[in-house]
Amino acid sequence: MISSSEYGSHSWELSVTVDHQHEEVQKEFLLQVTGDLHIGGVMLKLVEQIKVSQDWSDYALWWQQKKCWLLKTHWTLDKCGVQADAKLFFTTQHKMLQLRLPNMKTVRLKVSFSSVVFKAVSDICKILNIRRSEELSLSKHTELAVKKKRKKDKNSKEPVTEDILNLCDSPVSSGLSGSPGLYSKTMTPTYDPSSGTPASSTITWFSDSPLTEQNCGILALSDSNCSPEILAEMYQPRTLADKAKLNAGWLDSSRSLMEQGILEDDQLLLRFKYYTFFDLNPKYDAVRINQIYEQARWAILLEEIDCTEEEMLIFAALQAYHISKLSLSSEAQDFTCESEVDEVEAALSNLEVTLEGGNTSNTLEDITDIPKLADNLRLVRPRKLSIKAIKPYWFVFKDTSVSYFKNKESAQGEPIEKLNLKGCEVVPDVNVATKKFGIKLLIPVAAGMNEVYLRCENENQYARWMAACVLASKGKTMADSSYHPEVHKILSFLKMKNWTMSPQAVSDPENIDMKPECFVSLRYTKKYRPKQLAARILEAHQNVSAMTLVEAKLHFIQAWQSLPEFGLSYYIVRFKGSKKDDVLGVSYNRLIRIDIATGDPITTWRFSNMKQWNVNWEIRQVAIEFDQNVSIAFTSLSADCKIIHEYIGGYIFLSTRSKDQNETLDEDLFHKLTGGQE
Repeated sequence: MISSSEYGSHSWELSVTVDHQHEEVQKEFLLQVTGDLHIGGVMLKLVEQIKVSQDWSDYALWWQQKKCWLLKTHWTLDKCGVQADAKLFFTTQHKMLQLRLPNMKTVRLKVSFSSVVFKAVSDICKILNIRRSEELSLSKHTELAVKKKRKKDKNSKEPVTEDILNLCDSPVSSGLSGSPGLYSKTMTPTYDPSSGTPASSTITWFSDSPLTEQNCGILALSDSNCSPEILAEMYQPRTLADKAKLNAGWLDSSRSLMEQGILEDDQLLLRFKYYTFFDLNPKYDAVRINQIYEQARWAILLEEIDCTEEEMLIFAALQAYHISKLSLSSEAQDFTCESEVDEVEAALSNLEVTLEGGNTSNTLEDITDIPKLADNLRLVRPRKLSIKAIKPYWFVFKDTSVSYFKNKESAQGEPIEKLNLKGCEVVPDVNVATKKFGIKLLIPVAAGMNEVYLRCENENQYARWMAACVLASKGKTMADSSYHPEVHKILSFLKMKNWTMSPQAVSDPENIDMKPECFVSLRYTKKYRPKQLAARILEAHQNVSAMTLVEAKLHFIQAWQSLPEFGLSYYIVRFKGSKKDDVLGVSYNRLIRIDIATGDPITTWRFSNMKQWNVNWEIRQVAIEFDQNVSIAFTSLSADCKIIHEYIGGYIFLSTRSKDQNETLDEDLFHKLTGGQE
């Protein structure tokens, strides 16, 4: 019996369900509370009533109807808005979650369901030893991929059991946020810069962690077991609209997993969301480099990004004989073998590669005189009703513009035309086998995009002009310190493409232990017989055979970055004032409006020219204002507009990173740029 004095005029009953494993103890409780009782007091009352001796420190109150956590324990029930009709759930904040990694392996670990996704991903990356967690995020499986999986499961006679690496006993995933990571706070795990295997000093830190030296290979080394049958079972986008649907599943980084309907033991995808890979270092980033490589590999195999046959063979060659074979040999070797420090440092200095996406311009390194290019090139202008007009001219490249003249002698006068490349799209038009070295320029004009082709004579001329065009499109000149590295990157990619058949290099493809169909997309397995594919991959392999394992992966990533579609995330949108749907491509430095039927770019807008952007949450419309009074507005049809808003803010946030920050991130700035005000 409860005395009448305990029933104050302001007291009421609060229903709380407790999530615990004690079958003999009740789970439903009614607490007598008042509105001025704080959340901490409610939990204290509840634990006293449960009368079970256990650690309740990871438990918190979840408000089911409002889909929110009550984490501010000093707030009162009145301030939180909790009344008698509320149904609260007293449950653990850390729960089991299955994560499908970029290498298609699944790990199971404990993750905070109460922290915002940005923080949860940071904790996950500490467990997996992946630096720069801000580049990754969590995504749900797309509906189309789920439908294909259901169809496969329905057709298969035997149930498919997936190998899952269980990390639930890891020190980091034991349930406390802010854990130091797999290793100690003061020591950074290091890897052999050539093979990507843990250094001998690092391997001792694994101690009792599930990430033992055997399991480490799942994260840092590659597995090429991918048959055409496996590829056929996976979802492959066929159109631009299909590619847009791949990006619909990203979770909101400013909300927790529980708030977004994720349940315990659900499976999510852990992927690199932002294609700006900052400060890659083989000494510390073996896992990160391997996962980036794997994401690139699967994107190419599933044709999520387009590439030519020549490029597909390069990617196959890097996988087939090099990365796969070396990964197998790395797995077989003794992880504890010692190597000379000098050799490791030398390998590191040779291998340290900064891939595009970081802030590479350094004004102190830039030269004061802006150089220019002047050479004979051929100009190609596509015509709708006639053959392409190809004419030689004398071209001069200065600042961010290209001018062309009738000949070298007339270069002192007025040019025939001056093309301003700032904000243009630059697309390689290259076939090394046929000695075709072209540069496709899509230059913004009032009516859309003006299409122009430049034809170069050889690799060196192409590399210089292509690098100048790429920098000019970003508003940079050849005086920028990134010009020469860009030339070198283009030349190295062309060198990989440039192979000739040599009898000693290719013996008999039948005698070689390889399944060539595992390294190319289904389109090419249908086009060529296995023997033909093996011979062609062997040809391409000659140019990459001298690389170390990590070097081969970095070259694979660089080649992926060189593809025209690299880094573009697509969304189907409807622009304000338009009567038809378009595709919006979001990249690390620009937005592109693309014709959904033809795939041709219509307009490009650079982030560097952006003044402000906002979202009208009532009508779910994104509005962006650029320099020179240019404004656009659109609604998203293939995904929530919050995803696009977060992409734009996320890329702007990542552009503020510098190596001086000592890997500390301004999380408040990220949420300010990406969170929005709903």
